[in-house]
Amino acid sequence: MAKKQRLKPVSNEETQTGERYPDVYQDFSPDKFLDYKQQQSRVLIRAANGFHLQVDALADHTFRFRYAPEGQFERDFSYLLDPKAAYETPGFRVEEEDDYLSLRTHALICHIYKKGLNVYLYDAESNVLLSADDAPVRVRRSILHGVEEVRCTKTAANREAYYGLGDKSCALNLRGQQLQNWNTDAFGYGQDTDPLYRSIPFYYGLRDGHGYGLFFHNTHRTHFDFDAAEDGTAAFWGDGGEMDYFFINGPKLLDVAQRYAWLTGRPELPPLWALGFHQCRWSYYPEERVYEVAKEFRKRQIPCDAIYLDIDYMDGYRCFTWDEAHFPKPKKLIEDLRRDGFQTIVMIDPGIRVDPDYHVYAEGMKRKAFCYRSTGELMRGPVWPPDCVFPDYTRPEVREWWGTLYEKLYKEQGVSGFWNDMNEPAVFKVDRATFPDSVLHDNEGGPCDHRRIHNLYGHQMSRATYEGLKKLRPEKRPFVLTRATNSGGQRFASVWTGDNIASWEHLRLANLQCQRLSISGFSFVGSDVGGFKDQPDGELFLRWMQLAVFHPLYRVHSMGNNVDGAAEAEAEAIHEAERTNRLDQEPWSFGEPYTKLSKQAVELRYRLLPYLYTAFWQYVENGTPMLRSLVFADERDANTLNREDEFMVGDHLLVLPVTEAGQTMGKGYLPAGEWYDYYAGTRFQGKQEVKIECGLERIPLLVKAGAVLPHYPVQQYVGEKAFDRITLQVYHGRAESELYEDAGDGYGYQEEAYCLRNFSTATAAGSFELHQSISGQYAPGYQKVALQLIGLPFTVAKCTCDGETVEWRQTERGVEVEVPAAFRHVVLR
Repeated sequence: MAKKQRLKPVSNEETQTGERYPDVYQDFSPDKFLDYKQQQSRVLIRAANGFHLQVDALADHTFRFRYAPEGQFERDFSYLLDPKAAYETPGFRVEEEDDYLSLRTHALICHIYKKGLNVYLYDAESNVLLSADDAPVRVRRSILHGVEEVRCTKTAANREAYYGLGDKSCALNLRGQQLQNWNTDAFGYGQDTDPLYRSIPFYYGLRDGHGYGLFFHNTHRTHFDFDAAEDGTAAFWGDGGEMDYFFINGPKLLDVAQRYAWLTGRPELPPLWALGFHQCRWSYYPEERVYEVAKEFRKRQIPCDAIYLDIDYMDGYRCFTWDEAHFPKPKKLIEDLRRDGFQTIVMIDPGIRVDPDYHVYAEGMKRKAFCYRSTGELMRGPVWPPDCVFPDYTRPEVREWWGTLYEKLYKEQGVSGFWNDMNEPAVFKVDRATFPDSVLHDNEGGPCDHRRIHNLYGHQMSRATYEGLKKLRPEKRPFVLTRATNSGGQRFASVWTGDNIASWEHLRLANLQCQRLSISGFSFVGSDVGGFKDQPDGELFLRWMQLAVFHPLYRVHSMGNNVDGAAEAEAEAIHEAERTNRLDQEPWSFGEPYTKLSKQAVELRYRLLPYLYTAFWQYVENGTPMLRSLVFADERDANTLNREDEFMVGDHLLVLPVTEAGQTMGKGYLPAGEWYDYYAGTRFQGKQEVKIECGLERIPLLVKAGAVLPHYPVQQYVGEKAFDRITLQVYHGRAESELYEDAGDGYGYQEEAYCLRNFSTATAAGSFELHQSISGQYAPGYQKVALQLIGLPFTVAKCTCDGETVEWRQTERGVEVEVPAAFRHVVLR
């Protein structure tokens, strides 16, 4: 065992007599190698001082490393890992050399050196060094706090780049940053604010064009240093728990993303309406105001699928209740909205008002469902109500109970979705803005304090909500939106970037944050369009609306005249002032030309719904991020490493956002290949920077050559129209494309009630071919497709569909031809 060190105090504790003593800590690191034992794809390595390292080869490309300073590993339990993940046993060999153990699969080589058990990882095919320990793993334990640090330090190669880590607002390439994960209510955060709302301890490394991933499987407060001191090292450590991490080989970053999704899970398909436009505000009330907003959308013919009700729909901030003065007939309101094509989404917070006459509080007390302090007292604190208690979602029976609480809202009154907020968990009026560390949690039968569970609280709340909705209405796909979560939380809920600000800086941050969250496993992501705090001008609002067309969650949200954290006694006065002097943030709030152009942005979203839904299906099936930073398009091109503005949506769309006031020229770098301007049809060669005009009416959008881009007709809400035809924009070049469709809700798709169209395009001198194959048993209502063929470099003399000559016409953008939806082969010569 390592020698005890009496060094500079870690902390101080005062005795009853007032005398102070320094804490004493011990550092543990493995010393020289003693022996090893192999059992199938697991190797247990012992050091002479009793330190253990366990290595699991979970797949050819993924190793797991767990360290125990005295040979006692923590229980192998995880909220973060997907319980459905099936681990394979790869061809795995262990060989002992003079200086190291060699562990090998077809894709990875791991050398564990006998001095200090340092880990070196190589790509098996290229023999490129991917990762190397700079020092032995260290575990620090103190008398007063137990394990208070587990640390691993890696080398940081010259020009090595780092990405991911989920909810961060700093530069996209993390090199030079030191960051931490501790879910925090970060109202009005800025570019340098850290931490934020979510904890996702997963990052990508990119060395000489070869990508890898590292997932730190630890739920305590965690820290990441990406060579911030410029000393050639990158470290990660936790303030407790176990040193437990997964290493994922690429070589492509997209490979890593898919394999990380395999570890932590993917969501089910959402209802199709959830990809429509959503309108939200703090707060729409009374019900007359809700009707007014809904009527205005339909009057102006601006598509919208969902309206949200913030905390003011509740009776005194009591979750699962209605304020009968403002919402006397909630079921009728919800039914009326649905008849007009609107889904209703309401907020539910974890803070339960202390009130013996409130059924949720009374039931929870009987069940002992709430969190307790180590003294045996209830954990009580103010959130929106002045005195709240908080469910312990780490108890299965509490999650079960919590799920039943949605019955009246969801099953009887027809609410369509739920928004779980304030679940970091946030607590008002204290500096740390959350629970003290001494609050206790069941932790699935492994009791612990809040240090281990804090970053899981929102994760398990959204799980309880999601699982409850599934049980209450098993025929429906749940829609849950959560503010706080952790790795794996994507299985239960969508996310947004939190309480942002109406500023051009925050428009740029929304772009960065949504990219980063998507590549970190959370593709169902968006921002508060227009900014939550303060009010944008018309230009800023419009540019945000245009950017968010391409974010999977497309939601306007603002705080109006509210003051965040206002005391309950002040709330009614604030809302009364608001009713007479509203700060509105609907698409028509800024007058012309912004209303017309915002409407055009929303209409583009609805035309692109089949493409976005297909990209979501690919995310569900394969784990491919819907939004991808430019480096994911070509990690071997050094020009992509630090590009932050441009991003890919699915396989074929490249967006160049406008993030500066008065900007009329979009500028961006194009990855390798050929690209077409979506609006003008102009062709560009890749691997160069381009400039594209972008007046107020649009932001630059490019399409990959060879892509087949599906479009629906504009509708005011999902399901409004039965289509007799859809449009396929087909771009000259060679590529593979997909179009996935199903009923848009329910689970028939799991029994093959879907329609999957696979397209391929081929070119030759003077000809162009489009092939289609179809699988699945779902029959979309349309029988025809309108093909728009763009970029053909020759004059068309003949067009055939499945061997039969068909009529076609030349247009300004290209060639148009109508063919049966079930065509197999279209040729133009």
